[in-house]
Amino acid sequence: MHTASNLNPLAEHAYHIRRYALQMGEIQGQGYIGQALGYADVLATAYCHAMQFKAADPDWQQRDRFLLSHGHYAIAHYAALIEAGIIPAEELETYGCDDSRLPMSGMAAYTPGMEISGGSLGQGLAIGVGIALGLRHQNNPAFVYNSMSDGELDEGATWEAAMSAAHYSLSNLICLVDINNQQADGHSSKILSFEPLADKWQAFGWHVQRVNGNDLAAVKQAFDTARHLEAAQPRVILCDTLMGKGVPFLEQRDKNHFIRVDAAEWQQAIAILDAAFNSGAQA
Repeated sequence: MHTASNLNPLAEHAYHIRRYALQMGEIQGQGYIGQALGYADVLATAYCHAMQFKAADPDWQQRDRFLLSHGHYAIAHYAALIEAGIIPAEELETYGCDDSRLPMSGMAAYTPGMEISGGSLGQGLAIGVGIALGLRHQNNPAFVYNSMSDGELDEGATWEAAMSAAHYSLSNLICLVDINNQQADGHSSKILSFEPLADKWQAFGWHVQRVNGNDLAAVKQAFDTARHLEAAQPRVILCDTLMGKGVPFLEQRDKNHFIRVDAAEWQQAIAILDAAFNSGAQA
């Protein structure tokens, strides 16, 4: 049973992640803000509850690896890395600028805590299989978290990697799928239908959980189950999220894969987040 007392810290972390993402988006005037707002609860749970790492030593060998397969979610990932203390908050002002460690698409060579260069969708899970195998050969107890989008379900390499992970019984591999039903060309389910998704992953030999990715209690429970499961199989958490979560006028915006926000709207969005969080904190 999750009580308000142990969920409040996660809610605060998720609020900070959303706020950091909006602050970075304001610098460029555009970005993948809808995804960042929608996925913040998952990232808060990963970095502020489940994962093992040392903020001062991003290359610590025993760390859990977080692979951002959907590299265009970098703004969300940077916000989580800032909240986790791996990147100084002052650096968010450099987002997308020349010589910044925070480029608009995630690249491992630039950013502490960024394990892979994502963006060519469908590659992360295959890389995760390789890393998970390597860690097992080294007797390293770390977990590998591969974070991917529902658009990557269109890619054949994703399902080849899924078969490989089950074949090798990679119980140290946890896949997170953000199901927001949106990709560059439109609704993911209309571009190439993917349901029944839970049944498909289960048929491929994975332990499957499907949760509301904006319900912190459900997300937290899913992460705990995935980490402590005794079955010798990979684990996937399918997270249904709402793009723009927490900012109603962005939740309702059409074509929200890549959002351009009017100059005055950034501070409006931040004010809405602040008001909602402060209201909840005082309740």
